[in-house]
Amino acid sequence: MYYPTGKVMTQNDQPDYRIPQDGGVPWRDMGMEETHRPPERDVKITDIKTMAIAGNFTWGIVKVETDAGVYGLGETFRAEAALDMAGRVGIDLEGENPLDTDRVRELLEQRYTGCGRIGQAAFTAIETACYDIKGKLFDVPVYELLGGKYRDEIKIYCDTHGGESLGEARDHDPKDVYTPESYARAAREVVDEGFEALKFDLDVPTHASYDEANRRMDNEALEHKVSLVEAVRDEIGYDIDLGMDLHWNFTTETAIRLGKKLERFDLAWLEDPVPPEKTESQKRVTQALDMPVLTGENLVKANQFNTAAREGMMDIAAPDINKCGGLGEYVDIATVCDLYGIPVASHNISSPLGTVAGAHVSAAIPNFLCMEWHSRDVPWWNEMCTRVEGSGPILEDGYIDVPEGPGLGVELNRDLCEQYLVDGYDLII
Repeated sequence: MYYPTGKVMTQNDQPDYRIPQDGGVPWRDMGMEETHRPPERDVKITDIKTMAIAGNFTWGIVKVETDAGVYGLGETFRAEAALDMAGRVGIDLEGENPLDTDRVRELLEQRYTGCGRIGQAAFTAIETACYDIKGKLFDVPVYELLGGKYRDEIKIYCDTHGGESLGEARDHDPKDVYTPESYARAAREVVDEGFEALKFDLDVPTHASYDEANRRMDNEALEHKVSLVEAVRDEIGYDIDLGMDLHWNFTTETAIRLGKKLERFDLAWLEDPVPPEKTESQKRVTQALDMPVLTGENLVKANQFNTAAREGMMDIAAPDINKCGGLGEYVDIATVCDLYGIPVASHNISSPLGTVAGAHVSAAIPNFLCMEWHSRDVPWWNEMCTRVEGSGPILEDGYIDVPEGPGLGVELNRDLCEQYLVDGYDLII
């Protein structure tokens, strides 16, 4: 019932995730005992190391080491669980050639069938690190390995949260915290910082006592949401792209009622209006509204986006850069979406490392729209990575210039990583 490599995971007596869900065996094994390459490209993975950095989220960093003296870095979504997974799969990657990025990704997916989004997040970090290695060995930036580039600059949209209110409103009347004035002020600040696109959370509470379980808004709550959007549009006008995020929090009828009231504000998108597993509900909302509906951060793999696009569940796709399965998988997702005329606006809550990986793949696809930045409240975000070639911050005036150095083209700031290293992890750089 094990995969034909005969290897059995014994680290900390954990179960062998390579057992297929149905108890059977795969029809083929993507591992390779040896490859036939010139010596300079006969490279082997020797180890996988992990660490977690405490940003506004916990950022999971994966390092893939090789016998060529070159290592690669990648980032994973949902750090602790995915880092644990990344560390455990290392036993299957020892001796594999990191230049075989597609085959390595498929090997992991076959041997860890049914691992879900956490597994795909772990595989994404490993595959990204392999691309980083590949770029360094060939002395080209990652975007060249993904097909070249369509653009030099990557447009970033700023997640502006709930206006000026990042904390909880439990001890105050929510309408005194999440006010039109606070949303308008935050919007003005973000636009003045150079951003041409921004997004707010619109699922913030309205009443001091609110029944979160039934997912339904009454008229007072609906009008409160409308007032927030109206204040932002009055402040920044209509030349700025403006999205609103509902975080899957509402019923079908509430999402449609709210969306209808917001159509007059010419939003760039309404994001995740209903729970992600409610596919029929998502279709009803998307098809009912005369505005773009964005979803996809909880989808992984191109086949899931193909289903969502075919079923009319989205107008804009939002695959997560560090969760979708890898940079190669991201290109596949973008290709599928392009067949349906759907643009891609990347979901991204990562450090500069993962964001730069997203910039490379965003440069390499034709239907890129914009990429999220979720770290306005992390003052040292831009200092965590430095460019290998050139100078200047990673993010400036709402755009990222795609790095031209080999691989991802950036290096981690060792001192800063050590300062914000999560307890229980060792520094790996």
